[in-house]
Amino acid sequence: MTKEGIVEAVCISDKKGVRKDKTEKGELLENFGLKDDAHGGDWHRQVSLLAIESIKKMQDLGLEVDCGDFGENIVTKGVSLTEIPLESKIFVGDEIVLKVTQIGKECHDRCAIYYQAGDCIMPREGIFAEVIEGGTVKKGDPLKVERNEQSGE
Repeated sequence: MTKEGIVEAVCISDKKGVRKDKTEKGELLENFGLKDDAHGGDWHRQVSLLAIESIKKMQDLGLEVDCGDFGENIVTKGVSLTEIPLESKIFVGDEIVLKVTQIGKECHDRCAIYYQAGDCIMPREGIFAEVIEGGTVKKGDPLKVERNEQSGE
């Protein structure tokens, strides 16, 4: 099963646990993540994704939040991220391939984002991925999800 959407925003920060700044475009590096972002590295959470629909839910509750405020690297539109099984692939633009490695995350303490935004939805509605094939990502890029139907989820 395939689902299509678009990139709504690209966000970056050189520190972990803080809001990220929107940028015009970013460079996703194979086996690393977003160039110059604090979460890049040799691990399973190289890139974080959050849906604009999740951010809008928080705005509707009265929070003054925007893309990047929950520490996400890529904001998507039109795809229900939490319904994507692990090991699924996300194709961004013409060259980027991401592999979903984690859905949500456990937060042991309330992070700076929680105190700045009033809530943090990344633990509930964000997903994480590794960069299989890198390239430039920017707002408006098409994305396509190729679901891993063998994941048992």
